[in-house]
Amino acid sequence: MAGLLMVFASQASGLQDPTRPPDSGDTPAKVAPMTSLALESILVGSKRRVAVINGQPRAEGQIFDGVRVRRIHRNRVEVLDDGRLRVLYLDRLPQVRDN
Repeated sequence: MAGLLMVFASQASGLQDPTRPPDSGDTPAKVAPMTSLALESILVGSKRRVAVINGQPRAEGQIFDGVRVRRIHRNRVEVLDDGRLRVLYLDRLPQVRDN
């Protein structure tokens, strides 16, 4: 009896999942790492908006390092990084000193 169970168990391990699509593979798709982005400043004027990202001024619609600046708001910047929407925020509020 135990011998029959071992035979059936070894045959069952070779069966494939009928609900899995053919050639689905077990390896997950590689996801490209997200670009390191540091939002340093946002400048909003009556005629243009500029965000300083990684030390460089960037305008809406500009593409750099595979990243497109989608929209510059007063408090955040939306970018598309390899097709993924990311929202960048300033790390800290600017300090105002009175003299």
